[in-house]
Parts: sequence; C-alpha cells; structure tokens
Amino acid sequence: MDVIHLSGYTAEEKFGIARTYLVPKQLEAHGLGEDRVAVSDNALRLITREYTREAGVRNLERQIAAVFRKAARRIAEGKTRAKTLRVDERKVRSWLGPRRFSSEARKRTSDPGVATGLAFTTVGGDVLFIEATAYPGKGRLTITGQLGEVMQESAQAALSWVRSHAEQLNVDPQWFAEHDVHIHVPAGAVPKDGPSAGITMATAIASLVRNEPVSEDVGMTGEITLTGQVLPIGGVREKTLAAQRAGLKRVILPRENEHDLDELPAETRRELEFVLVDSIGEVFAAAFDGKVPARPKPVAGGGEQAARSA
Repeated sequence: MDVIHLSGYTAEEKFGIARTYLVPKQLEAHGLGEDRVAVSDNALRLITREYTREAGVRNLERQIAAVFRKAARRIAEGKTRAKTLRVDERKVRSWLGPRRFSSEARKRTSDPGVATGLAFTTVGGDVLFIEATAYPGKGRLTITGQLGEVMQESAQAALSWVRSHAEQLNVDPQWFAEHDVHIHVPAGAVPKDGPSAGITMATAIASLVRNEPVSEDVGMTGEITLTGQVLPIGGVREKTLAAQRAGLKRVILPRENEHDLDELPAETRRELEFVLVDSIGEVFAAAFDGKVPARPKPVAGGGEQAARSA
C-alpha cells in the first residue's frame, strides 16, 4: 500500500469547492432549490474565514448546512415574502453568531517574549505561539508544553545561541546568570516534536531579553544550530497555508527551502511575503523590523518584571 499525503486547501480552493459542490449538496439535503435560497460569494468567504479553520472542508460544510437549516425554517414559518431568500454577510453573522476565529497573532504577540511559529501536523499546517518568560534564578531553563526530545534540544540550542551573543543583542551577559528562563508552547495536551521551531524559540527568547515585541504579522519556521545557521525543514506548503489562514503577511523560511516555493498556489505567493534567511541574525532583522534592541527591564525580585508572555 502507498500512503498519499494531501495538502490543505487555500481559501480560494475552499470557496470553489463550497460554491460548486457543498452549496448544491446542502440545498438538496434541506429540500431547497437554487430559486428559493441564494448565498452570496461574500457570505461564503465569510463562513470560510471566520467560522472555520481547517486544512479540509468538513467543518465548512457543517456551517453551510447550519445556514440552510436557518433558511429552511424561515421559509417554512413564512417569515420571508421574497421569492428568493438571499443569504448575505449580515444574515450569516446573525444565524451563526459571533465569529469563531480571528487573527490571534496581533493579541498573542503584543507582549515581549512571544513569537509565532509554523508547524506541520497530520491534518495540515498550524500556527504555534511560543512563549518565553523569566524570573530571578541561576540561569536554568524550564520547558513545558509536552515537547518531544528533539524540540527540547532545539530550545536548549536557541537559548545557548542567544546567551552566547548577549552583547551583540545589547544585553548584559550577567542577565542570564541571574534569571531562569521558562519556554512554553500552549496547547499542552497536544504532543509536539521536531527541530523546525528552533528559530521561533530563539526569537521568543531574544524578544524577552530585548524587551521588544515581535512583529505581529510574521510567522517563521526553521532549525537553528549553535553557530546561528538556519537549516531547511519540511512541510513548507502546509505551513505557509496555515500562515495564510491565520492572517499573517510575512513568512520567514530557510533559504535552502526556496525551491519549495514553486509548489505553492499562486494565490498564496501573492498574499504572503517570503523572507529567505541563512542565519539567525537575518531572522531577527525581519522579526523585529530592524529596530535597535533595548536594554531589558529588571525582572520581579530585582525591580519591575521585564517581560510577560501572552
């Protein structure tokens, strides 16, 4: 037997599937004809964008079915006099309630110590928010979030690189000797592993010690070495589609993954800006928009807390 791996759909592909297949299927399932209920293109895109977040279209079909149940009931109760009930964005919001998904990157990366990573899962790509915080201690590292051995080693490598280049980041080297660092990857019930979060962890730590938030529109993936090189990773298509779904605008990738960009849909290449990097210094330049690093504030116990995780 051969295992066939299918990548996730883009937003336009989901819209095309919904318009061509899902809408007619659900109209028939609810005893409605196209002459009785018409769904606007903007309404379908709204359902895709704010009420589902998945690699496939299963939940999208469920939400479309929920809309048609509301429409069928409205028609059965005689609450519409129009020959054709038109479903627009206003009706979708009214029938489906508050939006289920919004751009988390803006609120999650608003504080120093949080960086947006891109992950590859069995059901497609996903976005990870890697958090780092510090408190008075002796330079120990704590890692939580049910991470595998490879991912824990990436965290160690990321901290070692930042610590060994403290002066380059305009940070007092003594800072690390006086503080413990805690790295956490939320969704702790989900096991995670792999080296591709290395540059994200390094960016989160650098954001913490520089007391500067990471740019809200940037997602990144890549393995880091102790010398600061960025090594190639897998699952580029799935990760970039996840970045597109999450509303990110820029994606930082290892330069050696440049050939993978040819496999991306044209829509994704138009919407996202790709920053290809060879070293962690180039990652920081893109993640912090080239800003001059600031000295970290004292952490609780020696003054005010320097950094908070989202």
